[in-house]
Amino acid sequence: MGMTMIENLLARKAGVKQVRPGDLVTVEVDMCVMIDLQFATLWIPPSRIHDPDKVAVIMDHAVPAPSLKDAEGGLKARKFVSDFGIEKFFDVGRHGICHQVIAENGLARPGEVLACTDSHTCAGGAYNTAARGMGPAEVYSILCTGSTWYQVAPTIRYELTGTLPTGISGKDVFLHIADTYGNATNQNLEFGGPGLSSVPLNDRRTIATQAAEISADFATFGVDDVLARFLAERGVEDYQPADADPDAQYLDVRTIDLSELEPYVARPGTVAHNGVPVSKIEHRKVDQAFIGSCANGQLDDLRIAADILRGQTVAPGTRLLVTPASQQVYRDAMRLGYLQDIADAGGVVTNSTCGACFGYHMGVIGSGEVCLTSSTRNFTGRMGSTEAEIYMASPATVAASAITGYITDPRSVTA
Repeated sequence: MGMTMIENLLARKAGVKQVRPGDLVTVEVDMCVMIDLQFATLWIPPSRIHDPDKVAVIMDHAVPAPSLKDAEGGLKARKFVSDFGIEKFFDVGRHGICHQVIAENGLARPGEVLACTDSHTCAGGAYNTAARGMGPAEVYSILCTGSTWYQVAPTIRYELTGTLPTGISGKDVFLHIADTYGNATNQNLEFGGPGLSSVPLNDRRTIATQAAEISADFATFGVDDVLARFLAERGVEDYQPADADPDAQYLDVRTIDLSELEPYVARPGTVAHNGVPVSKIEHRKVDQAFIGSCANGQLDDLRIAADILRGQTVAPGTRLLVTPASQQVYRDAMRLGYLQDIADAGGVVTNSTCGACFGYHMGVIGSGEVCLTSSTRNFTGRMGSTEAEIYMASPATVAASAITGYITDPRSVTA
């Protein structure tokens, strides 16, 4: 019997011929990514590390430091990279949300294993990487030993057909999947099919990132011409892609006709079985509209928002916050005029960081408020008050809604 994409990858990294769901495998970790929060909370400097070339440290969640605790964490991070000669250090000025910085710098490579404490590490699956969020203790262990273990989960294959329509994004694809099929706890997701070529890489990463919200283990895409070009542009070469065997055994195979999709929104609380096409949602006023996060703070997301906001004005009573996913995205968006368009419309562009997504700084919402977000999570209390409501949608839907002041189908604004 053949193996799925992630099974082939894990078998190779474990040095065995075959793995099956339920197997325990010990694998070499090719890249261990540490973030600022790990240094700001219960940090104990190690006496040795396995390989400084396989470690990256990224200042991402709380930049610039909004508290004394975060400032002290920054001091510890800088001492750590100095003590151990770690060259892949992305300090303030080179910073950004770790998954964006990982992508920009080719740290997630096809056929390799990447570990990080952040729960959205599955974003790396867009690059054919076995990437998964892990607890701080396990990442600390990887830092010192260079390896970790996984239990192989069964895989669900999403066969994409048709062509992704103009104006429909990876967020819409994910919200459709989450609403239709619900959670994928202790399962892997694999994406492929003839429709994949119409899905831009930024949208693939959105889908892979959001897989954490339905509790998937790994979410993996194969290597095609789109990904190969992206990797070549970043000097990533000499990699061994992982692909599925023709006779791979799946828990389920589900077909998604991309051409039939429309803009989606998830109601507050969860994304599983909790979505609705934007065209069918009730009139809902929006107090805060947020575009950002590892899922949707990419350069293309800012371009989409700028195209909708150009020459428009944010509605009275609505706040629009836009947070680029990295300093590189910020600089590129500034050079291309996207930030000017957003600011001229009345939006506020912040420094690149996680920020409002995890309810820490630069956009916390108050009791009774409604936030429409393109970020990663919509559970109660995620972005501030437990008395606030968080709806989730694409950057296009968020931008269109900022103009009207209520949740709006972006096609009605751009038509």
